[in-house]
Amino acid sequence: MTYIDVRWIHENEFDPIRLVSELGSDSFETRKLEFFRNGSIGYAGEFGASHGVELGTVPVPSLEEINRDAEFKGIEISNADFEEMWSRAAVS
Repeated sequence: MTYIDVRWIHENEFDPIRLVSELGSDSFETRKLEFFRNGSIGYAGEFGASHGVELGTVPVPSLEEINRDAEFKGIEISNADFEEMWSRAAVS
């Protein structure tokens, strides 16, 4: 698994400003968190979803490709970091 944390720089109040994903070896999302400007957090995974969040239907591009777009700033994070965020957001 690979874990990415991507900031989305925009002014739309309805779209998330941060996307944190767990990616399988095929680069498809297996779990995802979306953080919104109003402080809410949505999630999607095998066992459910909230706030209208859905897993992507196509493979996620590489971080190199994501970061070519000035609207996005992505980094790879650890499994432990992802699990901490997931347990706070998806369990709450």
